[in-house]
Amino acid sequence: MSMLGTKWKLHGNGKTIRPGHVVAPEERLAWPLTIGVGMQHVVAMFGATFLVPIITGMPPATTLLFSGIGTLLFLIITKGRVPSYLGSSFAFIAPILASQQQFGVPGALGGVVLAGVVLALVGAVVQKFGAEWINRTMPPIVTGAIVALIGLNLAPAAKANFDKAPVTALVTLVTIILVSVLFRGILGRLSILVGVVVGYLTAMAGGEVDYSKMDSASWIGLPHFQTPEFHLGVVGLFVPVVLVLVAENVGHVKSVAAMTGRNLDDVSGRALIADGVATVLAGFGGGSGTTTYAENIGVMAATKVYSTAAYWVAGAFAILLSFSPKFGELIATVPAGVLGGAATMLYGMIGVLGVKIWVQNKVNFSNPINLTTAAVALIVGIADYTWTIGELKFTGIALGSAAALVVYHGMKGIARWRGTVAEPEMEMAGLPPAAKAAMNAAAKRSGKKK
Repeated sequence: MSMLGTKWKLHGNGKTIRPGHVVAPEERLAWPLTIGVGMQHVVAMFGATFLVPIITGMPPATTLLFSGIGTLLFLIITKGRVPSYLGSSFAFIAPILASQQQFGVPGALGGVVLAGVVLALVGAVVQKFGAEWINRTMPPIVTGAIVALIGLNLAPAAKANFDKAPVTALVTLVTIILVSVLFRGILGRLSILVGVVVGYLTAMAGGEVDYSKMDSASWIGLPHFQTPEFHLGVVGLFVPVVLVLVAENVGHVKSVAAMTGRNLDDVSGRALIADGVATVLAGFGGGSGTTTYAENIGVMAATKVYSTAAYWVAGAFAILLSFSPKFGELIATVPAGVLGGAATMLYGMIGVLGVKIWVQNKVNFSNPINLTTAAVALIVGIADYTWTIGELKFTGIALGSAAALVVYHGMKGIARWRGTVAEPEMEMAGLPPAAKAAMNAAAKRSGKKK
């Protein structure tokens, strides 16, 4: 049992957490409290996880099933050392929508499987050689640009849904904005879910909700499974998503390590492998690709409960809910106006998360390499440039991601050869004196090589 990370010790008396203490991953509270925390994790992931299949037209119950299975697999593969929930990744929305237009839902699922396989392979390399090569290949300027362009590339899709029911969409968006500042704690963190509920009630009042499929669905039954088809044309759409998933997963593992005071570097590769395997399973069954969820990390930070036992409860409960077709069809009744309002916020948030990566890592835009990398990648991604080679069609996300990598490493190589860039890649203000001295020394060495 300990190999699965399921041999938990009772934390204290199991009922309280002393000030300054946390419930560690290998600990648990009393089972009634643990079940309560697990249910809270389900609520935290609920809104975001369901929005992805609703927006992309995938079966919500199927996605929920594979998010639950994926979470349990993640806990097993990481041996219970990384408390995390695997929910639907927003990074998959754009490639799924684009591939559906050309290859239908089966083709999109094939792309999800492909992304999962590549992610698992990256995880195997990280587990063998460490994650430092990822940091060199994808420094903050590149990672931030890719995350930002994926979110901003979806802006037209948000507007299209918004225009279908502007009043409902506006109510949804305003509710999300207000809830995020009016309330503290878990309710404030669930602003998107609350906004969707209020928008849904508005849509009901306006007669925008169709319950015909829900009425005919049974209370208990299997989710709707679909099988993938594999087309060469989806490669350019889905492979860039892997870069985002890697950055997201590694960042979340580091966050959990910092909050729990544990060194989790030796399981960062396992976390990527688990995420990749979960995504492959979802693609083969008709679900959406998965990723570790920041929403649930926020719940842990608020509750100080990092027990993996709570995540076993959350995963099991998600699987249980997925076996109600009526529940799945209810979720699928969310109308376009609600999606438009929520997507306006969500897609913008993804874009801003890219900017946040730049800010947190003090990316210096006085450095022409950084400035050019971000400028070219964002325009290519937002304008949705396309390039077709036979069956392969590369769109804005793929080309923007490639541009970020090629421009950054190409310019850096030339600048190093010529000794032409003296500006540091990070802002000097706020850095420790030792770091400033090291960067200045590196700059001087670069000048001497000219």
